[in-house]
Amino acid sequence: MTAAPQVVTMGRTGVDIYPLQHGVGLEEVRTFEKFLGGSATNVAVAVARHGHSVRLVTKVGNDAFGRYVRREAERLGVDPASISALDGAGPPTPVTFCEIFPPDDFPLWFYRWPTAPDLLLQEDDVPLDLVRDAEVFWATVTGLSQEPSRATHHAAWVARRRARHTVLDLDYRPMFWADVAEAHAQVERALELVTVAVGNAQECEVAVGEVDPQRAADALLDRGLDLAVVKQGPRGVLAATRDERVEVEPFPVEVVNGLGAGDAFGGALVHGLLEGWDLERTIRFANVAGAIVAGRLECSTAMPTPDEVDAALAGAGR
Repeated sequence: MTAAPQVVTMGRTGVDIYPLQHGVGLEEVRTFEKFLGGSATNVAVAVARHGHSVRLVTKVGNDAFGRYVRREAERLGVDPASISALDGAGPPTPVTFCEIFPPDDFPLWFYRWPTAPDLLLQEDDVPLDLVRDAEVFWATVTGLSQEPSRATHHAAWVARRRARHTVLDLDYRPMFWADVAEAHAQVERALELVTVAVGNAQECEVAVGEVDPQRAADALLDRGLDLAVVKQGPRGVLAATRDERVEVEPFPVEVVNGLGAGDAFGGALVHGLLEGWDLERTIRFANVAGAIVAGRLECSTAMPTPDEVDAALAGAGR
């Protein structure tokens, strides 16, 4: 994988440790399975599953799980050339546990203290020429929560010069921030440098102080964005540009684990952008991709192919 990628994603990575017993707390779980995880990583895998070339920019510990991240990402079609490892001693590759209480309770337990290797990304770790030239650059709010990752993200955005399809996943995780005011301030700065924002109601409130989907979309577009996507849970998804608004109803599925749905949505959104689809087709496709993953246990290896999404759409009469 040496050619310039269509897509570059940057940010969180690690290992998901998911219970094979559901409906009970971790103290009662007997067996687990490990999977590749982390939001930017899952989006990269989803993009690859849709047939696009993608480079993941992240950092791992100098340990067995770090080697697993690199090998598994490559196995799943992601270019691992920018998955760098810390030299010598340092924080380990993060692991994340979840508890599974379907249909809507999936507590997450992040082991990323005092920091995580992906938050130690330096500008020298980033292929700025690939970030500049990629058709899509995807980053997440988590990368803004600490230095030096925060400055590294800004260096990437400066290199990209607010090119088309510069995406910020609003992916707000309160445990990574000192307080919500700090998160708001950092997201506000970032919104001046991107062209697409994707988030749910809580994340939009952190970003622009609005929880109502329509007002949140307006506020995001007022920052100069080309596209605002507001996920509304059981009410579906709103997507807005300066000229068009689309609302897509939820796609019914028996939920197993809702944690990977947003990343599947993101990868499918990227697919639609790259294919040049109209807004409604793109959002409808992404919505179904997210629903499919919500019906599966894992995140990365659960990402659907275009044929799977198309089959689900056809079955629903879309």
